[in-house]
Amino acid sequence: MSDRETTDWLNDPIKAPDEQIRQAAVEHQGQLTKPPGALGRLEEVAIQLAALQRRELPAVERVRITVFAGDHGVAQERVSAFPQEVTAEMVKNFATGGAAISVMARSIGAVLEVVNLGTAHATGPLGEVTDLGLGPGTANFVHEAAMSGGQLAAALNAGRQAAAQAEADLFIGGEMGIANTTAASALACALLGATPEQLAGPGTGLDQNGVQHKAGVIQRGLDRHLPHIDSPLEALRRLGGFEIAALSGACIASAQAGVPLLVDGFISSVAALTAVHLRPDLLPWLLFSHASAEPGHRRVLDALDAQPLLDLGMRLGEGSGAAAAVPLLRIACALHNEMATFAEASVSEKL
Repeated sequence: MSDRETTDWLNDPIKAPDEQIRQAAVEHQGQLTKPPGALGRLEEVAIQLAALQRRELPAVERVRITVFAGDHGVAQERVSAFPQEVTAEMVKNFATGGAAISVMARSIGAVLEVVNLGTAHATGPLGEVTDLGLGPGTANFVHEAAMSGGQLAAALNAGRQAAAQAEADLFIGGEMGIANTTAASALACALLGATPEQLAGPGTGLDQNGVQHKAGVIQRGLDRHLPHIDSPLEALRRLGGFEIAALSGACIASAQAGVPLLVDGFISSVAALTAVHLRPDLLPWLLFSHASAEPGHRRVLDALDAQPLLDLGMRLGEGSGAAAAVPLLRIACALHNEMATFAEASVSEKL
C-alpha cells in the first residue's frame, strides 16, 4: 500500500501544549503595564500561541496558506447559484493572483499554495498549481458515496503533505468547490445529529426557495447514508468532498508537526469538526478566525467550543477570513513580546 493510500498516520502522536510555558506566559501578561485582562482575547491568543509554539515569545511571521480545490457531484442537484465551471475557473484565478486570497496572501506576506484535487472541468497546465487528479470531482452523494476509500485516503494525505511541508509559525487551509457548502452541511448533520434545516444556508447566494431545495437534497443524502455511517471517516467518505477531506487531514498533520492552525469559515470548520471527532487531542492546536455569515457555522463553532476572533459578515471561503485575522494575531504577539512590565517602566502596580 502506498503512502497516498494509507490513513494509519492519522493515529500518530500529537504533542500537548507546553503547560510550563503557558503558565510563564500567563505570569508575564500579569506583569505588563495594563490592568489584568484589559486586552481580552489578544492576551488569550498570545498565551495559547506561546504554549503551542513552545517559546516564550510567540510569533506569526511565517504564514503558510494552502487552498484545496475540488468539485462535487451533488452540484448536479442544482444546489448552487453558480455553475460548476467556476471551480476550475477559480483555480486559474488563484494561479494568476487575482482571487481574494491571492491578494490577502500578498498583503500579509504569506506563502500561498494551491492544490487542485479534482475538478469537473479541465484547467490546463498551471505552473503555480499542484494538480493531484483524484477524479472529476466527487460522486453525487444523493445516489452513492461521494468518495471511494482510495480517494478519501489520497485527499487526507494531500492535507498531510501540505501541513508537513509548511515550515511556518501558522498554517491556514482554504477551500474552493462549487456545492461544497452542501457537502459540508450534510457532513455536519451526520456528525452533530442536526437537521438540514438547521445547517443549510445560501452558500453562493441562493434565495429562500433555493435553500429549502438544498435542505431537501441534503436530507435525501442523509436518508441514503446515515444507516451505513459508523465512524467519522465513513461520514467523510460518504458525504464530504476532496477539499474537505484534505482540510481535515491538514488539521491533524499540522498538530502532529507542532504548527498551530488558524481555521477559516464554515467549510473549514466542518473539516476541523471531522478532524476533532477523529482526534479529540487536536482541538488545542486550532484557533478560529471568524464567524461566517453562513447560518450553520455558529452551530459548528459551538460544537467545537470555539470563540472566533472576528465577525465581519464574510462567507467567501478560500481561507480569506483566516487571512484577515492574521494581523490581529501579529498584534497579540507584539503586545506580549514588546510591552514593558511595571518594573521596567517604573509604573505603580495595582493596590
